[in-house]
Amino acid sequence: MWKGSMAFQDEAAAKLLSSDLMELSLAAHKLADHAIKLGGLGFGASFFGLIAAIAAIYLLILDRTNWKTNILTALLIPYIFFSLPSIIFGVFRGEIGKWIAIIAVVLRLFLPKHFPDWLELPAALILLIVVAPSLIASTFRNNIVGVVVCLIIACYLLQEHIRASGGFRNSFTKAHGISNSVGIILLLVYPIWALVVILF
Repeated sequence: MWKGSMAFQDEAAAKLLSSDLMELSLAAHKLADHAIKLGGLGFGASFFGLIAAIAAIYLLILDRTNWKTNILTALLIPYIFFSLPSIIFGVFRGEIGKWIAIIAVVLRLFLPKHFPDWLELPAALILLIVVAPSLIASTFRNNIVGVVVCLIIACYLLQEHIRASGGFRNSFTKAHGISNSVGIILLLVYPIWALVVILF
């Protein structure tokens, strides 16, 4: 009888252990699925943010070379501010950005003739990154406020570009229209993806 109760207890313990291991396995599987989904979406937002920042820089360069329109390209500065990935933003917010900002200010104040016009907007971007309060640089940049600002800027620039080109068709067929249109469409990808990540 004693051996029978021992066998019964061993069998019950084995069942309990098997049940616990099964639950642990299911929990680990769910955790892995959720981590992959969230990590994948988060990585996608960072990746698209980098692509969008590069596209905005490209559009700034075009504006200084051959894209002479009445579009308010200064809006690309806050767009880059809100879309830069955190690692790059952190580098420019630290000592490196402070040194670049002080050199730009000194050159602009004391050697204005040697400060080229094309450096105005990049210098403004660095100054904005360095001096922005934490509420804007940390809180708004990393939530829906920054994403909505980027979306509004991208939609405005796309609409203005289509109007300046003389219509949707012309914006994709004129010599400089295609590259500008592609750059502006890339600006739309980041906020749309980031909204998907935030809302879902």
